[in-house]
Formats: sequence, structure tokens, C-alpha cells
Amino acid sequence: MLSKRIIPCLDVRDGRLTKGIKFKGNVDIGDPVDMAKFYSDEGADELVFYDITASSEGRGIMLRVVEEVASKTFIPFSVGGGIRNVADMRAVLLAGAEKISVNSAAVRAPEIISQGAAAFGSQCVVVGMDVLKVATTPDIPSGYEVVIHGGRTPTGIDALAWAKQVQELGAGEICLNSIDADGTKEGYELTLTRLIAESVSIPVIASGGAGRPEHLADAVTQGLASAALIASIVHYGEYTIREIKNILAQRGVKVREVW
Repeated sequence: MLSKRIIPCLDVRDGRLTKGIKFKGNVDIGDPVDMAKFYSDEGADELVFYDITASSEGRGIMLRVVEEVASKTFIPFSVGGGIRNVADMRAVLLAGAEKISVNSAAVRAPEIISQGAAAFGSQCVVVGMDVLKVATTPDIPSGYEVVIHGGRTPTGIDALAWAKQVQELGAGEICLNSIDADGTKEGYELTLTRLIAESVSIPVIASGGAGRPEHLADAVTQGLASAALIASIVHYGEYTIREIKNILAQRGVKVREVW
């Protein structure tokens, strides 16, 4: 059995680390470069870096921050936000990232997934999915809708159908974020997570809602996720990566040891 990955998420706006609840009310909580190094040293398995306003503002990602983060960390590192084409992907990888995450751009132009996979390999391409629970309709039979532009724009696309499509296009991984659970610290949206994880063969990262280490255990057991994204519980010092991993191990979850 593969170890379950613990992945701190660094949401960045205007060069600063920020955190909100349900994609709203973001507050400044520090320097993303310093925090990235801290989590890397603490024993995180990977990092995710999102430039959260790049897509909605129609600009490219801040490569300087990517370069600084990559220079101070020694674990796999995914970057998303403002990536519009293969040239942007290449620039991010050359800046030091191991993976590229596409979200809004992939919905607008799905071919970016297959183009990225062909150019750099599926293992480099992560598709981020921001998902909102909605009423079940013929167009959205799962009751979960894909939303883009940082939660600002509904798409009318069924999340389950989109997950299957991105796998077919060559994505190597899905980062599945529940907008309803995001920042609430009340636990991951397990129904959504399990629905997607059972329907695709590529790894699914659960995102949105972690408040206690037990929530991560639920995500990778009940939700069948391969990894869990965390933010608030470590950003505010409520738990360390080591404490989280120790609790997961006590609950029978295989995790990579922190040395």
C-alpha cells in the first residue's frame, strides 16, 4: 500500500500567503516562501502553491515567488493559477516546480491537459477541481458542479463527468476542492471525494475542510483519497505535520515517517 500524502496548500495573493472560508474573506497570514520552507523542513510530503487571483485577473503566475519557493524546499511542488498554455507550463517547470496544476484554463480549453501530458508527461499535470454542491438536474446528475475563477463562475459542468474527462485527456492527478467545506474546519466533503475517487483510476487529493487530523484519516479511508490537502490547521499552528502524521499512523493510515 502506498503511503498517504500530507500536502500543505499555499494560497497566494499579491505575493502574500492568504486564507479564506468558502473562497471568501481572505486574510493575510504571512510570507509564502518562509512557510514553504517551514513545511518542507517539518516533513510535508509535497506542497501546493496557488496564485489564487491570476486567472480571474487575466495575468500569468508570479514566477519569482515560484523560483524562491522552489529554491528553499526539497519536496515535490505543484503550482497553479494563471497557467493558460504549454508555454506557461514550461515556464513554471523551469522555475522549479515538479507539477503544474490547471483549473479554470482546463475548463475553458480542455486540450491544455492533453498538450501538457504530451509535452511533459501525465505525472506533471494536475487538474484542480473547485466543486459546489447544487440541486440535481439533467445537466448535473451528480449534484456537484464545477466552478471556476476562484469560485466566482459556475460552469454548468457536472463534476463527476469532468473528472472522468480529465483522466481520459491525460491528467495524472485530480485535486478535488469542496467550496462548501473550504476553510470551515468541519471535515472534508467525503461523499464527493469518494464519488470521484471511485470513478477514476488516477490519484485524487482531498481538499477543503480539514480541522483535525481525524478529518484527514477520514478522507483517505472513507473518502478513498490518495492524499489530503491542508491549510488552516497548520497555517495557524494548531497542529504540526509531525503531530498529524503520528495521529494518522495511530489510526492505521500508512504515512511517510518524519525524521
